[in-house]
Amino acid sequence: MKKNIDQILAEHPFFAGLEPADLEYLAGCAWNEAIAEGQTIFRAGEPANRFYLIRHGEVALQLHAGSRGTLTLQTLHDGDILGWSWLFPPHRWQFDARANRTTRLTAFDGACLRGKCEENTRLGYELMKRFSGMLVRRFQETRLQLLDVYGKEPNAAR
Repeated sequence: MKKNIDQILAEHPFFAGLEPADLEYLAGCAWNEAIAEGQTIFRAGEPANRFYLIRHGEVALQLHAGSRGTLTLQTLHDGDILGWSWLFPPHRWQFDARANRTTRLTAFDGACLRGKCEENTRLGYELMKRFSGMLVRRFQETRLQLLDVYGKEPNAAR
């Protein structure tokens, strides 16, 4: 059974608790995409004009580290949100994103969403809280990865 975007959003944890009218409003900025294995979704420094729900697949967030090559900072999976740079000026991607396997996404137009958030500030505030929470979790996960790599709490002696 093929699902429409309203149904996809209604079933996704990131949008849990939003009113059906809000989901329909947001769905007006969205479409479904399929990304082939190995394909780059976006590159650091390019304009960030979208965010994505990963419906099925796997995406690597990567950083070019000079002579160390490309480092995978995080791997995202089914149900994860990909991209936050569309929300914050200067609206440029901070990392690269590459599909590790064929990935099905629901993509959202960032300019469309920013406009809808300006029109409906209640919904805009709700989305801001949800994206902020996601960012905090991602930073905490990165901190734990660094602790695992370096083996000690940064500034532990202070």
